[in-house]
Amino acid sequence: MIYCLDHGRRCCMLRSLSTRRLRVHPRRLSLSPQLQPSYTNTRLSSPRTMSTKTLAVLDASELKDGEMKQVEFEGEGKVLLSRLGDNIHATSAFCTHYGAPLAKGVLTADGRVHESFAACFNVCTGDIEDAPAPSALHSFKAYIEAGKIHVTADPASTLKANLSRQPKLLATGTSGGQGVVIVGGGSGTYHCIESLREHGFNGPITVLSKEPHSPIDRTKLSKALVTDAAKLELRPAAELKSKYRVDLRTGTEVSAVDTAAKTVVVGTERVPYGTLVLATGGIPRRLPIEGKDLSNVFTLRGVEDTKKIDAAAQEGKRLVVIGSSFISMELVVAVTSRKLASIDVIGQEEVPFEAVLGKEVGRGLQKFHESKGVKFHMQSKVDKIVSSSTDPSKAGAVVVSDNSGHSVTLPADVIVMGVGVAPATEYLKGSKGFEQALDKSGAVLVDEYLRVKGLKDVYAIGDIAMYPQPGTGEPRRIEHWNVAGNQGRAAGKTIADGKLQPFVKVPVFWSAQGQQLRYCGVGAGFDDVIIQGDPGEMKFVAYYVKDGKIVAVSSMQKDPVVSKASELLRLGLMPTPAEIKAGKDLLSVDVSTVGARKVVG
Repeated sequence: MIYCLDHGRRCCMLRSLSTRRLRVHPRRLSLSPQLQPSYTNTRLSSPRTMSTKTLAVLDASELKDGEMKQVEFEGEGKVLLSRLGDNIHATSAFCTHYGAPLAKGVLTADGRVHESFAACFNVCTGDIEDAPAPSALHSFKAYIEAGKIHVTADPASTLKANLSRQPKLLATGTSGGQGVVIVGGGSGTYHCIESLREHGFNGPITVLSKEPHSPIDRTKLSKALVTDAAKLELRPAAELKSKYRVDLRTGTEVSAVDTAAKTVVVGTERVPYGTLVLATGGIPRRLPIEGKDLSNVFTLRGVEDTKKIDAAAQEGKRLVVIGSSFISMELVVAVTSRKLASIDVIGQEEVPFEAVLGKEVGRGLQKFHESKGVKFHMQSKVDKIVSSSTDPSKAGAVVVSDNSGHSVTLPADVIVMGVGVAPATEYLKGSKGFEQALDKSGAVLVDEYLRVKGLKDVYAIGDIAMYPQPGTGEPRRIEHWNVAGNQGRAAGKTIADGKLQPFVKVPVFWSAQGQQLRYCGVGAGFDDVIIQGDPGEMKFVAYYVKDGKIVAVSSMQKDPVVSKASELLRLGLMPTPAEIKAGKDLLSVDVSTVGARKVVG
């Protein structure tokens, strides 16, 4: 990135402008044609015909430095205006992930707009900054003339139905060589592909995925029990093949990696690689108890799992959920309205979510679920699953005992185990070269650049990667969809640029728990929680403190607090616990104006 200059003032950070130029008019700043955003679907396709209009959309006095506003653009069109110093930027108004209005997010002085579902964009270019954004924003010409902000845009591109711009692919994938092989087919894989092409990697990309479909939005499996893979795909397989020149091999099981020969073993075939990215994700755990493999005992990871649970958890059925953290409780929310005969949740902690969110927040969420008819059996363990008296192939009950030794039998028609995942790395355990690269859990040890320990040209991302946490160096493996996506983007940039790109993103996630729960940071092992608001009313902000610093923040119905907290953690500007206890408001910390640029960058 470099800065362009306008009358001695620093403009928003723009990419790759060293060979381009500005044309300045006494009454308005206008970008030369070479600087105008691309409106073509991709650099691999020919330009489409469009009809642009220039409209005055807002008085310039109504948009202050560091502010964003959503404005109308001809009929149903909407545009996001952002002001950074004297510079006005115009983009699509809605996030390309779930369509949230970007004006309700957080703007930073280095040109980032961060919305509530963790996606982040550059307001100067519309480009993706952080996953899980699947596509970039449209970027429109904007300037001030006669006291009015004017925007030039194709009206069709301002409609919410057309909120995303196809990627500006810097590479066609037509050069020869062994290229990049990615093992896995999840979020990390998808964002790695995007990043490789976006940053100019022109070699072959081969994806070896055991999934029967292209990468999907896996979060919708537990949050909404979506069963149609076509509705979940981040990009259709045909588009990955035609536009990104990806050799997508679905339904493919990898059995080993030969690092000496630089090949991946698929049955009797050996697939050569120049660079290897391991992104195989996790395998749901099953408790080692009697009855764990009965036909109506499910785990939830893929589309086929969702289909089975969706078909089984119907009106009148009795559901038992083993585990009381995010996957389990999202599933509970998804089926609460189905008029099930009963929903029982079994957890080892005192309250659900205790290890991640703390007792007070967990107790508030438990209160909500109990109001919907869910019964909790906390501080309990599962002794065994008993087969049905009418069908021995199916489970009929779960035997549970609490910490006092009291036992209870819960009747069940459907049982779901949500007790975490293990790294899907069995194929590496017999692979030469990985002897020192796997820990006891099966996680792959990587450095800050996501390079596998002791191996050349091999990266690991997502659920399998144990990486050094930025700031502390503690080894950390995070099972967040968002983390996997951003690690894919970081690895893709390093491979394409040839310049090491450290993984420094702040983890962000959300969970549907009656209201949207937001969370950012790494709060593992927190020693204090500062609560503002009432978790029992599902309206609060919780600050997680470790070693005298706020390391994570969660909230409900307090947007955009977590988005702001994520940026403050990124920038090292998070207030101290004492300041928060004294009433300091995160939203009052300036990260958006000219005055903040010295600390923002």
